[in-house]
Amino acid sequence: MFTANARTRQLNGTCTSSVDMELFLHYSLIPSLFIILVLSLLQRREHCRQTDDTSYLLGNHFGIIVPLDFVGTFSNRWSYGIAFGATANKIMFLFSEGYQPLQVPQWAQAFVLLIGGFEVGLSFFPFFACLSSEFRLTSSILGFCYSLLWFVVTVLQISECPNGQFVGRYETLLFYWPSLLCLAFLLGRFLHMFVKALKAHLGWEPHAEEKPLLEAHQAEHVKQLLRKACPRERKKSWFQTRVYDWDPCFQFPSRMVGTIILAFICLYLFIIIEFCMFVFVRDKLDVFEGKLESYVALMNETGTLTPVILQVKELISVSKGVWVATILPASLTSVSYLFHILACYRKHMKRLWAGDKHFLPLRFHNPSPSESVVAIARYSGWQIAYILWGYLIIHVMQSLCGLMIMYGLVLPVTHHRGLEMLRRLGLGILTISIILGLMILQMWIAASFFLQPKLGPGDKQKPLALNNRKAFHNFNYFLFFYNVLLGLGACLSRLLISCILGTWLIARIDRTIMQSGYEGADMGFSAWIGMLYVDHYHTNPVLVSFCHILLTGHRERKLQKAIKYWCLDQSAGPRISARSRTRWRLLQTLINNPRLIMLRKSKSGHGSQEFTQILLTCSES
Repeated sequence: MFTANARTRQLNGTCTSSVDMELFLHYSLIPSLFIILVLSLLQRREHCRQTDDTSYLLGNHFGIIVPLDFVGTFSNRWSYGIAFGATANKIMFLFSEGYQPLQVPQWAQAFVLLIGGFEVGLSFFPFFACLSSEFRLTSSILGFCYSLLWFVVTVLQISECPNGQFVGRYETLLFYWPSLLCLAFLLGRFLHMFVKALKAHLGWEPHAEEKPLLEAHQAEHVKQLLRKACPRERKKSWFQTRVYDWDPCFQFPSRMVGTIILAFICLYLFIIIEFCMFVFVRDKLDVFEGKLESYVALMNETGTLTPVILQVKELISVSKGVWVATILPASLTSVSYLFHILACYRKHMKRLWAGDKHFLPLRFHNPSPSESVVAIARYSGWQIAYILWGYLIIHVMQSLCGLMIMYGLVLPVTHHRGLEMLRRLGLGILTISIILGLMILQMWIAASFFLQPKLGPGDKQKPLALNNRKAFHNFNYFLFFYNVLLGLGACLSRLLISCILGTWLIARIDRTIMQSGYEGADMGFSAWIGMLYVDHYHTNPVLVSFCHILLTGHRERKLQKAIKYWCLDQSAGPRISARSRTRWRLLQTLINNPRLIMLRKSKSGHGSQEFTQILLTCSES
């Protein structure tokens, strides 16, 4: 008889959905390209080319669509982040290298994955383009329809085959509910955009203002710098002191918010996939254990391999339990890294704004501009990949530590060898304590007998000046042979600590795990530093405020100049026709810019030729 879970898996094995998500990804490019074409048609080009270029036939239409400003976008951050979250399933599909539309050699796999990345980006491009488009009414309708299409297809996929072969019931829902939730949020967001745009179109509400160059939090940061420092600081809570302190003068850009949201969802999906693989391996091990039990029963527990088989069964059982038990701590460690990365980003950016680069290695004080530009394109993707691989490595490391604890402390007690375990543990602790004691004793002897007295009563330490030199030389000679053996243990401890810290911090892209002088080999850390510099140069509040003041002053001067000319035109006096005023200004412009005379259209008539000849004579003189 099958269990309920086994029956569910068997039924799901025969389930065939009417929607192939990989095939739908290909067909979704059709509406995606249509939406991009419509938005590009509405987008105006800022710089028109010369008339000898064939592109002038399009007028100023078909501008370039920008899905998201990866550098200076601080508004609408959560909508962009949720849009990134909707792509999580497809990113995990690419991460597992399941994208195989073509049968190509192994060396060409990189090109196939590159094509897959472009296809996924093009398929989800309308979400970002509709969120960032200036034409709110049209983009909200297109974005709502496209989000509804993906939402319906995802719901259809879940409803037709809700169960899976590994977890059992509702396995498909476990995989797709984050994307489904993100699509539902986007539906609500586009509906809200449509209502606001419709009210503005009907005149019920004022139109949305143009995006300001200087954000409110950047202005507050500059004001805070200009204020005098307060002698009394505000009292902070325990959470603000120990965990995180909010700063109203700082906001994370949309790129960081989207990266963290997508990393959370991808980490969740990665844990689910890992658990499914664990279930698959566990079932195989159960079958293997059954064969081992059959062999032991056949040999009536008297075979020569029976003790080995029992130890193998115990190892399998302990490994399965430890692996499941370490899923939660490994997950919490990776989640804490995501929050810590945000805190480090804010801390590093504030230091760069203040001109402090001492926290960076010396070779990163002046990074290459091209490397920094590439780094900001790499950072988001690399951060997610580092988190996923970091979780797996941390999980393996914690499982190995769990096995050591089980075989070192727990299993001896269950096998009634607790006293022997305590004796070995006591001997190990005593040995380590004696070694550390001898090292501390050397420090005490050096400080007491081989250093000269303090120069002043206020000195904290003795000066680095030798005393009792003959005794010191004998001290060095007799400890030389002992320190050779002690150095062997110190070398092994250095290797062990490096491995532990390296595997524990592998997901921390904000901190290099390389030694001093080799930081350039850490490509993840290089991407982090390059990203920081790009944000520092383009979103520095002081620099943005300075540019804002310059642009505002320039606009005010242009406005005052226009008002001045308008007042002159409206002043009392003899009336002058608009045609005469235009011709007079044309004459003045042509005299000041003689090269424009030859570029004017030639009109038929003797008078126009004489006028052109007069202008040429005036310009030559």
